[in-house]
Amino acid sequence: MWQPATERLQHFQTMLKTKLTVLTLKKEPLPTVIFHEPEAIELCSTTPLVKNKAHTGYKVTYLGKVTISGSQFLSGCTESAVNGLCQRQLPIQEDAVPTNAILEIRPFQVRLHHLDGRGEATVAMDTYQVARIAYCTADHQVSPNVFAWIYREINDDLTFQMDCHAVECENKMEAKRLAHSMMEAFRKTFRSMRSDGRIHKSCSSDEFPEDSTPDDG
Repeated sequence: MWQPATERLQHFQTMLKTKLTVLTLKKEPLPTVIFHEPEAIELCSTTPLVKNKAHTGYKVTYLGKVTISGSQFLSGCTESAVNGLCQRQLPIQEDAVPTNAILEIRPFQVRLHHLDGRGEATVAMDTYQVARIAYCTADHQVSPNVFAWIYREINDDLTFQMDCHAVECENKMEAKRLAHSMMEAFRKTFRSMRSDGRIHKSCSSDEFPEDSTPDDG
């Protein structure tokens, strides 16, 4: 049997009061529940509330990257690349380059969150797979505040190149902390991949010793 919309809403209101009374086990009078007619509800345009996500990591200045040659990387292998990247920054800096990124190091992935002119995080982010990082160091003669890593970049045609990325930290202790954080990420990634079978058991601790330390001087 058809009922007007107002009667249906009143019936629903009565049922709701009854159920709420049973659930709360109280006999106190419930506040009046006001139901609006569907036609009276207006759709208002609202601006979504966007909260700036605070990223955990180190505030750095990203100096850029340069492609290097070779496949075996030893102490000092990033010196020339870092020197060139630092020289590239000299014309645009006076006292110091403001921080423009946050470097976040975690197992499996390193994230470089770019900041805007006000120092707030943007949606722009570069990611680096820890398993493809061949080398990292915080030991540079040009500046003790620079932390660098060599990354195996895979191109669209499935060829690869080795890129040296560098960031300038607020001080040399921050650079050393980044080097140790990267080494810890190496350890956790290696252990997880070995337990999952992605690395053969033959890859023993001789290839990744437990007491190994990053090249941070």
